[in-house]
Amino acid sequence: MTRGGREKDQDEPERKCIATGESQPKAGLIRFCVGPDGMIVPDIMGKLPGRGIYVAADRAALALAAKKNLFSRAARQAVKVPDNLPELVEQLVRKRVIDTLSLARKAGDAVMGYEKVKDWLAKGTAATLIQASDGSERGKTKLHAPEGKNGFIGVLTAGEIGLAFGRERAIHAALAAGGLRTRVVEEAAKLAGLRAGGQDGGTTAMKDT
Repeated sequence: MTRGGREKDQDEPERKCIATGESQPKAGLIRFCVGPDGMIVPDIMGKLPGRGIYVAADRAALALAAKKNLFSRAARQAVKVPDNLPELVEQLVRKRVIDTLSLARKAGDAVMGYEKVKDWLAKGTAATLIQASDGSERGKTKLHAPEGKNGFIGVLTAGEIGLAFGRERAIHAALAAGGLRTRVVEEAAKLAGLRAGGQDGGTTAMKDT
């Protein structure tokens, strides 16, 4: 298991985290590069030019890399690190999760709402069950995640799931198998590590609206 919450796949390319010294699949790491102004830039999508610097999708690892000036050592030059780097990366990954889940919805690969999710689970269409971290525990126990790898996501709040579906909030959602599901699962695993166990978002959300 990687720090980002993913199972290791030996066929995936690995990179070494500058904070922990551990090598793991790129999908469980946050890539950074050095901008033209010498500022460290989080490359959430992994597409920016330049040599990549990798840190585990883990709040403590990011804080350590910033505190110990490990980015400068890895870049072999003096660099500037944004203030509150863990919070910045969390915000960017959060947006990435929501945007990717929204793409899955538009592609017909995701549904929300108790009845629709229940139907997908019964038919075997759902490969991953998503439930709000601040949802009613009693309500959430009525649905059971599919067996197997990556069958459950529980790091998002009701408001965050709702954003992906154009609603105020959503407690239950589900993903069908496919490439978008893989991307949502990977980014959600990163978000869980960055939230150091997750956030409940405050008061309990009771219903999908």
